[in-house]
Amino acid sequence: MTDHVLDRPVWHSLIGPLAHVARREGSAAMFDPEVSPFAGTAGDTDDDWAALRHLVGPKSSTVLAGSPLPVPADLRVLLKLTGYQMVAGGWAGDPDPEAIELGSADAVEMLDLADRTKPGPFLLRTGELGRYVGIRHEGRLIAMAGERMHPPGYTEVSAVCTDEEFRGRGLAERLVRTICAGIVERGETPILHVAATNTNAIRLYERMGFAIRREIEFVAFMIPG
Repeated sequence: MTDHVLDRPVWHSLIGPLAHVARREGSAAMFDPEVSPFAGTAGDTDDDWAALRHLVGPKSSTVLAGSPLPVPADLRVLLKLTGYQMVAGGWAGDPDPEAIELGSADAVEMLDLADRTKPGPFLLRTGELGRYVGIRHEGRLIAMAGERMHPPGYTEVSAVCTDEEFRGRGLAERLVRTICAGIVERGETPILHVAATNTNAIRLYERMGFAIRREIEFVAFMIPG
């Protein structure tokens, strides 16, 4: 049975819309390490894992996203996180007029906000993966949301975060709605990934029109030297 593109969102992003920031060897692909730590494979065969090992390189680490993930026993697992993949079909666009576009000139501030709020892996060049929007207060970036993976026909909403001082004001929801409006305008469907333990966020996303599609596992591991 053929996988749906959402079953391997990293792989289908890297061989498709995000090929310009990808490194590939056979049935394995990974982001440029300055952009994102994720990698993906076309399947789970020994050949797929061999291609991934060679691509990532010895004593280097990467992150896979999928379910289930039969990680070979000799790889050193650094982190496992169970989450949900959520999809928003039939979204009605409602961009926020106060949301500002973020770009390369904002990269350092975006990284600082992500480092402090921990929305998930975010590097200095992660903003190159798609559109990012934010809200400023007295010139300071206090909230943002953006796009990361792009499996054909879909775009992942990611890096949703708010400075601790400004939480509880609905800023994240406003920015997610803005990003989703842009995704739908392009004729694509918004998706996102959320930790299974983040029940508050799951309830918020469900209220906004997202529904859980499947459980997904994120595994960070190191290739042995």
